[in-house]
Amino acid sequence: MTNEELLTYVDHTLLNVDSTWDQIKEIIDDGIKYNTASVCIPASFVAEAAEYIKKSGSNLPVCTVIGFPNGYSTTATKVFEAADAVKNGATEVDMVINVGWAKEGKWDEILKEINEIKKACDGRLLKVIIESCLLTDDEIVHMCDVVNRSDAEYIKTSTGFSTCGATFEVIELMAKHMNPDKKIKAAGGISSLEDANKYLDLGAHRLGTSRIVKIIKAQ
Repeated sequence: MTNEELLTYVDHTLLNVDSTWDQIKEIIDDGIKYNTASVCIPASFVAEAAEYIKKSGSNLPVCTVIGFPNGYSTTATKVFEAADAVKNGATEVDMVINVGWAKEGKWDEILKEINEIKKACDGRLLKVIIESCLLTDDEIVHMCDVVNRSDAEYIKTSTGFSTCGATFEVIELMAKHMNPDKKIKAAGGISSLEDANKYLDLGAHRLGTSRIVKIIKAQ
């Protein structure tokens, strides 16, 4: 795969707590230049980013995160966040599940929350972050089943703010248990072109990373 092709799978991401508009604008410019799948940014920048992209003449998708990074906000709060993000111009939403519910086996509650959030997305893509580093393999398989039964389009490994990001083993496990009509996003710690390509080879359809564009820019 060429670098140009690889970049079309990348959600070019900046979610640092101290992110500034100038930094967000830089990754938007890079996203436009390198034709990334989206830019993934904090919700507070979505409206400004959408307007900036519109003025540029680009159709670069804007992705944002809700219930981020811990996932234990109430469902009502997450629903509001999703609706607000869409109203502000987000075209993709990445939500964090309540990991505690997963540890307790509350699969139906998680499914219900995902579907309520999906309704609030009003037709926009929804990716479900399961924070795989905090789950057992059995719990990851259960979450694959939940996302398969849900209205969300993607399952996603990680926020990038916990103990570990994506791993090859988790992507392999997800690929074995996700339905063909659902997609997988690997995120967190993807730091080389070799790793990025391997994640795609193993079954990922999107890569959440801030580093791949930087590597290619530096070449």
